[in-house]
Amino acid sequence: MEDMDIRKRLDRELLTNTFYHSSTQHILKHKTAYFPIIESILREEGVPEDLKYIAVAESAFRDFRSPAGASGVWHFMKGTAKQYGLEVNGEVDERYHLEKATRAAAKFLKDLKQQMGSWTLAAAAYNRGASGVKNKIQQQRAETYYDLNLNAETARYVFRIVALKDIIEDPGYYGFFIESEDTYQPDYDFATVTVTESVVNWGDFARQYGTTYRKLKVLNPWLRDVNLTVSRGNSYEIRIPRR
Repeated sequence: MEDMDIRKRLDRELLTNTFYHSSTQHILKHKTAYFPIIESILREEGVPEDLKYIAVAESAFRDFRSPAGASGVWHFMKGTAKQYGLEVNGEVDERYHLEKATRAAAKFLKDLKQQMGSWTLAAAAYNRGASGVKNKIQQQRAETYYDLNLNAETARYVFRIVALKDIIEDPGYYGFFIESEDTYQPDYDFATVTVTESVVNWGDFARQYGTTYRKLKVLNPWLRDVNLTVSRGNSYEIRIPRR
């Protein structure tokens, strides 16, 4: 922090995320539902828990599609998602499956760490791509992320992760006061049903289990169409709200 360039870059992200109230409050309300799941998987995969803030930086816990086509909480591009074992098609998009996408992200980050040599550079490569960061390191003879002169988005990326960590871990210091009862918990207690045959209509399926299409979609956001084609020998685990 005695390096004024680094200090200013971090301060910019602290200011941006502190005074971007709607997004930051959305994150603080949702963290209780998302972090326990993400942290558990990162621990199992041997990835530092602090890298959960990559998901926050990428999506702010919003399951949306970026203009470039990145989707889900971890904002996977389609090709990378498939490379790490996620199913992506018109009926199923596992980038929206929190557990599966988190495990895929953990494996991706471990591969980036092996290529880049540090978790910080792995985080930068998550945003820019490994080859893009490697090329800049070679061109600029840089040794760390903080020595690199990068495109604006990647130059801010790690600082944004650090700023979000600081704000989320000590929200009161930054003027955010959210009572525990105001945070969001998982939407529904659920049971799991194994589906081994094609589903013609999820609305009819939901009614068979005494629930609604909306609740089914909330629990299974990775189901992207009103039907599901199940090939022979394949199966899907579908979450159903407990009555």
